[in-house]
Amino acid sequence: MLFSLITFAAATAATVVGYIQSRIFVRSKLRFVDAAQSPVAPVVAGIGAAIVAAPVVALLPLVGAGTAILFGLGVGTGVAAGARDIRRRISSGE
Repeated sequence: MLFSLITFAAATAATVVGYIQSRIFVRSKLRFVDAAQSPVAPVVAGIGAAIVAAPVVALLPLVGAGTAILFGLGVGTGVAAGARDIRRRISSGE
């Protein structure tokens, strides 16, 4: 039971950190990059993050492939949210 809770906490933390960091990165660093605004960018970022995270989670004892997939999902949704923030900021005139 304790290991399941630790595994769940690690997967949740990885997903949340991936989401927050990718959203901030897209909003601040990729503001003027047209490719970051495309609808394909979140999919590419999410798949890339999951592929990069897969070998890392393979080495860790408590987490598995599901954590890498959730991390990729978090990064992809963070990229989409960051791009949406940029579009809202542009349309509001800031």
